[in-house]
Amino acid sequence: MVSDSPTGWQLDPKLATDTVPVGDLALTRVLLADDANYPWLILVPRLPGVIEITDLDPNEQVQLLGEIDAAARALKSVTEYEKLNVAALGNVVAQLHVHVIGRRHSDSAWPKPVWGVAKPADYIPAVRDGLIGTLRRALKMPQPAS
Repeated sequence: MVSDSPTGWQLDPKLATDTVPVGDLALTRVLLADDANYPWLILVPRLPGVIEITDLDPNEQVQLLGEIDAAARALKSVTEYEKLNVAALGNVVAQLHVHVIGRRHSDSAWPKPVWGVAKPADYIPAVRDGLIGTLRRALKMPQPAS
């Protein structure tokens, strides 16, 4: 696990490897999946030991749903997806994380789930960084100091 919190919360190494940080909301770390095939965010509650949504207390569950909504709306405003997929599977990474994936009828996996259909496509770094900046603004996150 990749620790960055005095509370003992750590980001799973697989998530750290497969994503780029966008920023933090009140409950979750927002990550961009490092796959340019799909507009794809991953929200990870910054609480230690959380594996299932039911591990969150009711107020945290409501907060998570609100942050999923905010992420989906930000993603839609930036990428104009046609269909939204939201999933919390945890079969490969046990740490609770919620995928918020914008889908298009023209994407390589449509209408199937995105997992394992197409090899992850690399972002052009300037495009990825621009997308992250736009998402941060849409989510009202502070921009990093330059």
